[in-house]
Amino acid sequence: MTDLPTSPRSESQALQVDVAIVGGGPAGLMAAQVLCDAGLTVHLFDAMPSVGRKFLLAGKGGLNLTHSEGADTFAGRYGERRSAIETLLTGLDSTALREWAHGLGVETFVGSSGRVFPKDMKAAPLLRAWLHRLRHPAAGGGVQFHMRHRWTGWAQGTSAEPGQQALVFDTPTGPVVVQARAVVLALGGGSWARLGSNGAWVPLLAARGVAVAPLVPANCGFDVQGGWSPFFNAKFAGQPFKSVALSFTNSQGVVFSRKGEFVATQGGVEGSLIYAASALLRDDIVRHGSATFHLDLLPDMPTEKVLAEVRHPRGSRSLSSHLKSRLHLDGIKSAILYECLGKEAVNDPEKLAAAIKALPVTLQAARPIDEAISSAGGVLFEVLTPQLMLEQVPGVFCAGEMLDWEAPTGGYLLQACFASGKQAGRGALDYLRS
Repeated sequence: MTDLPTSPRSESQALQVDVAIVGGGPAGLMAAQVLCDAGLTVHLFDAMPSVGRKFLLAGKGGLNLTHSEGADTFAGRYGERRSAIETLLTGLDSTALREWAHGLGVETFVGSSGRVFPKDMKAAPLLRAWLHRLRHPAAGGGVQFHMRHRWTGWAQGTSAEPGQQALVFDTPTGPVVVQARAVVLALGGGSWARLGSNGAWVPLLAARGVAVAPLVPANCGFDVQGGWSPFFNAKFAGQPFKSVALSFTNSQGVVFSRKGEFVATQGGVEGSLIYAASALLRDDIVRHGSATFHLDLLPDMPTEKVLAEVRHPRGSRSLSSHLKSRLHLDGIKSAILYECLGKEAVNDPEKLAAAIKALPVTLQAARPIDEAISSAGGVLFEVLTPQLMLEQVPGVFCAGEMLDWEAPTGGYLLQACFASGKQAGRGALDYLRS
């Protein structure tokens, strides 16, 4: 997309508003709440027929709002962007987010893993209560929602009032110009395009001189080098590896090691344990063309014990039966040993025992960004003020996943989106008041 060459409406026909929020996800809605709680009438524009679509998808299996761990550990989940996100969390941390949900009538609880969920595990009731509050705030004003409005850039040929932004939206009835004194962009990243996050805003901001890091997949799956064999794909794609451990040391010396689960896919791997290591794996693939992690199929059994059981005489039993009997290795765990080692190594007790404890699995590519749970990259914090205003475009604020940060799953993604939305909303409010 590029800026339109001329304004599709005359200036007198343009919609005049104090503040326009573009994007109806958690970040945009939180910015809207800050502004309407201050008594302003807020106009929120979204390309989709309804707001919060990715938010609702996130809650499909149980809405993981945030995490209950301590502030220092929590902030560390944001890696290289720890400092920037930590600043945002001072304005809305996990405790404050739970209190906000309670204020909407949604009780939360801490799960066994420390993750925080609504008691009913659903996103829809929270979103309904939130939208009601936004439409009918105690301070007056409120949010007016403009759906099926796809932002296409800034209007050219329209002389907005000094200090105003002239935005152009594509709608079912034709282009619409909106002139706003302040703008909050909360357009999401590049994953799940069908829900509205397609990264189409990147060239629009780049054209205004805004530095944007390329969008790349985060919390994503990967293709294994050479793919799985047809037999493995046919029999085991879609099946989980349970109670395993993954270890990986990247080329920079950063070590990842964790127990958990993941799933074999057609030609690759995905799932929570893979997602947790995905940033390190993805970046090493970019640097070197591949990345190899090691899989411990029996993380609770010492190597010496595994070797002793493998060496135990098996008589007339097949190797598969022997592994099942002595080590309870069967199904997909047994199959991946044959898949990755080959017959000769499988029949060598030392090599087989070593592989059970540290099976090398080489990845050759991350799956496409539209399949990822989230994306990394976006507007650099270095070109934003502390209140998240673009230094190149005064009066325009950015929030949510369109900023250059990433985090693992576990509540950290939503928490940073909510916190950045609140900060951008506060920034827009201060800008309007000044």
